[in-house]
Amino acid sequence: MNTVEIITAIIVIAIIALIIGIILSIAEKVFKVEVDEKEVAIREELPGSNCGGCGFAGCDALAAAIAKGEAPVSGCPVGGQPVAEKIAEIMGQEVGEIERKVAYVKCDGFCDNRETDYNYFGIDDCVYAAKMPGSSPYACKFGCLGFGSCVKVCDQQALRIIDKKAVVDENLCIACGKCLKVCPHNLIELIPADSKFRVQCSSEAKGKEVKNACTSGCIGCSLCVKNCPSDAIIFDNNIAKIDYSKCIQCGTCAEKCPAKIIKVYN
Repeated sequence: MNTVEIITAIIVIAIIALIIGIILSIAEKVFKVEVDEKEVAIREELPGSNCGGCGFAGCDALAAAIAKGEAPVSGCPVGGQPVAEKIAEIMGQEVGEIERKVAYVKCDGFCDNRETDYNYFGIDDCVYAAKMPGSSPYACKFGCLGFGSCVKVCDQQALRIIDKKAVVDENLCIACGKCLKVCPHNLIELIPADSKFRVQCSSEAKGKEVKNACTSGCIGCSLCVKNCPSDAIIFDNNIAKIDYSKCIQCGTCAEKCPAKIIKVYN
């Protein structure tokens, strides 16, 4: 290869590099994504657990929603009050006292008060066991299966199995919501940590059938609904449910419940 050919090759390469540089420069301007500085700052304050407890796909999605005003500054249940205050400062807002929530298992079916339908020898997994005949080896087809799928997904070790039923340690619970998503019977919900009265049953069966399956079941008498002075209890699918936004913690429901499945906490 002579000198002319070498120089020509260098010039061609230089021209190609220049063209590519121009194209990349234009592409950068055309496809540039504007970064919201507030969104970046909010994301840095979020814990990064990506648990989905906020209702969004993860921390990135929540940060974007807060920055756009589509989610409250208190949207992260894991971060709680400290994180909410930092995000509120970024957004130029004020945040009041945030209601702490905890996971609650709506079932009182321990080994000594519920009947067994058949012996189960499969995988120790609630999701798998729920696919078996009747969705449960127990007579109650709505209660806790007790194989610990919720325990396995809890990063805080706030859940454990006691006498074949999931129990929440509320001091450790951060209300991330992972346990809610994995429970095949939808027994777990997030409720105010200071809620004093709780319905410990999710059975949609009727009175006699409930009692034949579990001595701690709701019989559907609706006395709690009729006697609640604040209309805080509704009756849905044969089960009482408390609307904590209306509950005044008077205790009338627990007092009137003949089955004693509305328990007193705290």
